[in-house]
Amino acid sequence: MQYTGLNELREKFLSFFEGKNHTRLKSASLIPHGDNSLLLINSGMAPLKKFFTGQETPPNVRVTTCQKCIRTPDIERVGKTSRHGTYFEMLGNFSFGDYFKEEATAWAWEFFTEVLEIPGELLYVSVYKEDDEAYDIWTKKRGVDPSHMVRLGKEDNFWEHGSGPCGPCSEIYFDRGEDKGCGSPDCKAGCDCDRFVEIWNLVFTQFNSDGNNHYEPLAKKNIDTGMGLERLACVMQGVDNLFEVDTVQNIMKHISGIAGIEYKMDEKSDISLRVITDHIRSTVFMVGDGVTGSNAGRGYVLRRLLRRAARHGRLLGITKPFLYEVAGTVIKENESAYPELAQKKDYIGKLIKNEEEAFAKTVGKGMELLSAKLDGIIKNGEKVLSGDDVFLLSDTYGFPFDLTVEIAEEKGISVDEKRYTLLLNEQKQKAREDHKNKSGSSWEEDGINGNDSDITVFTGYEHLEETAVIIAIYVNGEKTGIANVGEEAVIILDRTPFYAESGGQAGDSGVIEGSISQFQVTAVKKTGSGHILHTGIAHGAFTTGETVTASADKNQRTATMRNHTAAHLLQAALRKVLGDHVHQAGQLVDADRVRFDFSHFEAVSADELNRIEKIINENIMDALPVITTEMPVDEAKKLGAMALFGEKYGDTVRVVSIEDTSLELCGGTHVDNTAKIGLFRILSENSVAAGIRRIEGVTGAGVLTLIDDYKNIITKSVQALKASGMNELVSKCGAAASELKTLEKEINELNEKIAAFRIGGLLDKAVSAGNVRVVSAVFNDIKTEVLRSMGDKIKAENPDIVALLCSLNENGGSILCVCGKDAVSSGAHSGRIVQKISALTGGKGGGRPDSAMAGIGDKSKVDEALSTLTETVEELIR
Repeated sequence: MQYTGLNELREKFLSFFEGKNHTRLKSASLIPHGDNSLLLINSGMAPLKKFFTGQETPPNVRVTTCQKCIRTPDIERVGKTSRHGTYFEMLGNFSFGDYFKEEATAWAWEFFTEVLEIPGELLYVSVYKEDDEAYDIWTKKRGVDPSHMVRLGKEDNFWEHGSGPCGPCSEIYFDRGEDKGCGSPDCKAGCDCDRFVEIWNLVFTQFNSDGNNHYEPLAKKNIDTGMGLERLACVMQGVDNLFEVDTVQNIMKHISGIAGIEYKMDEKSDISLRVITDHIRSTVFMVGDGVTGSNAGRGYVLRRLLRRAARHGRLLGITKPFLYEVAGTVIKENESAYPELAQKKDYIGKLIKNEEEAFAKTVGKGMELLSAKLDGIIKNGEKVLSGDDVFLLSDTYGFPFDLTVEIAEEKGISVDEKRYTLLLNEQKQKAREDHKNKSGSSWEEDGINGNDSDITVFTGYEHLEETAVIIAIYVNGEKTGIANVGEEAVIILDRTPFYAESGGQAGDSGVIEGSISQFQVTAVKKTGSGHILHTGIAHGAFTTGETVTASADKNQRTATMRNHTAAHLLQAALRKVLGDHVHQAGQLVDADRVRFDFSHFEAVSADELNRIEKIINENIMDALPVITTEMPVDEAKKLGAMALFGEKYGDTVRVVSIEDTSLELCGGTHVDNTAKIGLFRILSENSVAAGIRRIEGVTGAGVLTLIDDYKNIITKSVQALKASGMNELVSKCGAAASELKTLEKEINELNEKIAAFRIGGLLDKAVSAGNVRVVSAVFNDIKTEVLRSMGDKIKAENPDIVALLCSLNENGGSILCVCGKDAVSSGAHSGRIVQKISALTGGKGGGRPDSAMAGIGDKSKVDEALSTLTETVEELIR
C-alpha cells in the first residue's frame, strides 16, 4: 500500500474499469440538465438517472465516471469539523442490466487489494441483513473472513427512495487501527467512531418497490457504486481528513501564505482556513460550469459560498480581494482531469473578483451595525437578536441573512427567525399588491366566466386575418355583452390572429371589424385559463355572438418578428463571444427594438460588442432558414434546445431552430429566414442588476431610421462647427476640444487667483480649539470649483487649520469643510464636521477626513449652525 496522489487515484480507478469494458464518461456539469428535482448535481448517479429509468439509452451497458458534486445542507458545519465539505468527487462504476453482484464485488476487491495493494486484513464489508447472496459471495468467493463481515439493517444497507427501483447495499470499510476507535468491545464496521471508514458503497438494484414495503424482482438488475475520491485519498495518503489530502492541502497553503499563518497553530484560524479552502473549490467548479452569482437558486448557493469564504478571509486579517488568486491554485491542482478550468481561468478569476468586490461594498456598514447590535445584546445579558434588526440588515444594508445567523451563533446569540420571516413575507406581499395596483388591469382571470370551450384558439402563426365569433365583452371590468360607440372594452373571440403579450414579445395591435363597426385593438393579453383579451376602443356597437373579422397589423407584426429572431441570434452570439455562462435573464421585443437581458459579470467591451454585432449580421447575410417545430418537451431538451431558467413549459413545446446557430424553446413569432431581418445594430449596453447586463438593438427599418438620425446629427454638427463638410468634422471637433482645454486651464488659473483674493485676511479671524485653529466664512454665489480651490489652498498652507466655507445661492448653497494634516492627526474630521453642521440647516453631506462637502437646507439657519463649529471641533479632538 503506497502513497498515491489524488489525481493519480482518479486515473487508476477510471483506467481499471475501462479495462473491464466500461465506457469512461466525462463528468457531467454541476448544473443538472433535464432534471428539475436538483439544484446542483450531488451524487455520481444523478446524471445517469436517465439511463437507469430508460429515458435515454446509455452509450454502453457498462459505464465508469468521476463526477463533480456539490452538497450544501451542512454548510454551517464546514470548517468547524474537518469532516464536512461542500465539494467532492464521486468515483463510480455502473451496469445497466448487464453484470451484477458477482462482477461488482470481484472488481471492487481486485481494485483495492491488487491495484492499490491495500492489505485484505484492513478491509471490512457490510451487507444488508437479509442479503445472504451477497454475504456468501464475499466470504466464499472473495475470501473475506467472516469476522470482517457485518450485517446491517435497512436504514444502513438498503437503498430506496419512495417507489421504484431499489435494492440492498454492500459497503467496504478501511480499518484505521484500534487507536482510532471508541474502545467499545462492540466496535465494528458501521460504528460511528473514527476507526472504520466507509470507502465504497455498492448498490445492487434488484427490486421494484411500490412504496408500501412490497418488492418485486426486476427483470434487469443494475449496479450503482459510489466512492468518494477525497476519502479514498485520505486512506492512501495516511491522513486524517480531506483538508490534508495533497491537492486540497496545496490550496490551503496558498491561503495560509496570503494570511501569513500556518495550519494547526490556532483552532479559530484553522476553522477559517478550512472554510475558505472548501468553498473556493466549490466556487471554481461551479463558475467553470456556468453558475453566476444571483439572489436565487444555484446562483445564491454560489454567492453564499463566496461571501462565507470572503468573510472568513477577513477573520484572518485579509482585507483585499484574494479568492480570485486562490482560484488559480484550484485550477492548477485540477486541470489534468478538468482541462476546461484552465481554458476558463481568466473568466473564473474575473467573476470571483467581481463578487468579492461587490461583497466588500455591502459587508462594511452591515458588519459594523451587526457588531454593535450583538455587543449591545451581550452587554444587556440577552440572548436573541430581534427579527426587526435582522430584517433591517438584510433589507436596508443588503447583509445576507445566513451570514447574520452564523456570526450571531459564534457569539452564542440566536436569531428571531420567525419575526424576520414575517417581516420578509409582509414586504413580499406589499410588493405583490403594488405590482397589482400598478398593472392597471381589471381584467383578472377570475372575472372571466367562460367554459373550457370558450378558450381562444390562436391562429396567428399561420396568418394575420381571421373570421371569428365574439364570445364575451367586458366594459369597466363587468361582463356586458355589448360595447357601445366610444367605449373602452375588452373583447374575447373564439379564435384570433392577434399574438398576446408573452415570453417577452409585445402583443399585436390592429382592428376587429363587424359589418358596420370597427374596434381598434391597442393591447392583447392572455389569461392563465387560455382566454385572449383584446383591449381597445369601439367605433360602433359590438355584441356577443357577432361574427367579425380580426386583423393584426402586418407591419407591426413583421417588425416584431424581425426583432424576436434577432434576439435569438443575439443570445447565440453572446454565448460565442462571452462564454457559455451567458443565459437569457429577460427580454422585450416589439416593433421598435429588441431589449435583451443576460447573465454576465462585467460590462461588455467595445471590441466584444463589435464582434457580437458582426456575427449577427453575418448570420443575417447568410440567409439561414428559421424553422419552427412542435415536439414533446423532453425531446426538445434532448436536442439541446435552450430554455429560460425557471420557466414552466407544457408537455408540447415550440422549438425555433436557426441552422447551425441557435436552438431555443420559444412560443413567439419569427421570420422564416434570417435574411428578412435586414440588418442589426446595437444601440446600447448597460447594467440592470448585479450580474445582469442589457443590450438594446434595432433591425430592418429601425436601422434605416438610426442611420437617418446619425446623418441629421452629423449635418447639424457640421453646421454648428462651421465645417466645410463631413470630412472636416473630425479635425473641427479636435480643434474645438483643444480650445476648450485651453480655456479650462485659464479658468482654473483665474479660480486660483480669486480664491487667493478671497482668503486674504480670513485666517486673521481664526480661533483656537485645543491645538488646532478654527475659522469660518460665508460667501454669496461662489462656484463650487472656486470654493474647493479656496479650501485646498487653506489646508495646504495651514496644517493646523479647520476651515468651514459656505456659499449661499437662491437654491440654498453648499458647505465645504477642510482640515490640515496636523488637524486631522489631532482628530478633526471634515466629513463628520460638515455632516453635523449641514444637518442643523436641514442639509446633508459628508466625505473624507481632510475635505468634505454638504448641501444647505435652510439659509436662515446658517449663522446659527456656524456658531456651533468650534464646539463641534473640540468634541472631535478631545
